[in-house]
Amino acid sequence: MPRIALVTGGTRGIGAAISIALKNAGYNVATNYATRDDAAREFAKVTGISTYKWDISDPEACRQGVKMVSEELSGTIEILVNNAGITKDSAMHKMPPENWDAVVATNLNSCFYMSKAVIDAMRDKKFGRIINISSMNGQLGQFGQTNYSAAKAGIFGFTKALARETASRGITVNAIAPGYIATEMVKSIKEDVMKVILSGIPVGRLGEPEEVARAVVFLAADEAAFITGETLSINGGQYME
Repeated sequence: MPRIALVTGGTRGIGAAISIALKNAGYNVATNYATRDDAAREFAKVTGISTYKWDISDPEACRQGVKMVSEELSGTIEILVNNAGITKDSAMHKMPPENWDAVVATNLNSCFYMSKAVIDAMRDKKFGRIINISSMNGQLGQFGQTNYSAAKAGIFGFTKALARETASRGITVNAIAPGYIATEMVKSIKEDVMKVILSGIPVGRLGEPEEVARAVVFLAADEAAFITGETLSINGGQYME
């Protein structure tokens, strides 16, 4: 039977590309989403991929969501892609505490809640792949994004620590740090601002969601078993460590 993969925030943007790529690679894919029921229904209709709605910033909702996916797809989740994220941008001196809390809860805490919900089954099976989608802005910081940058930076530490804890059980944990990717949100940036952005990317273009998705498929494969605790940057050379 094909392995079951779950992608959070998996019906739009990078998440949708990841979900489709995993399906095309032979996985039985489920996607989570939090808003836009219309988009989720259309995604399921077009792709045939199962969609499930719950709040990934709620630990009990994550536990129940994983249970529902496992029951409906008749198996345990072996590949988890923690992709979902939000932004609530402003300079820190203007940022209300609730905007800090919301971004950290959705972008970072959810990685713990979702991983916690699947880790026991992965340990029992002695196989698992956890792939956390971070951001280049967690590596270099970004004006107006202290909340987002902090949450995305926290993913790197979470990834390394969990990788050490789970390596002996056949579970790998890795992160991907995309740069500017041609999603609906990025493509809506004003033309003059986009010119500045592109001037800072050595390859001279935005990345494509499918380029991130191919990296996820690679890290999810059985053959990637010797790669864990790593961060793969996909940013066209804009930031190099």
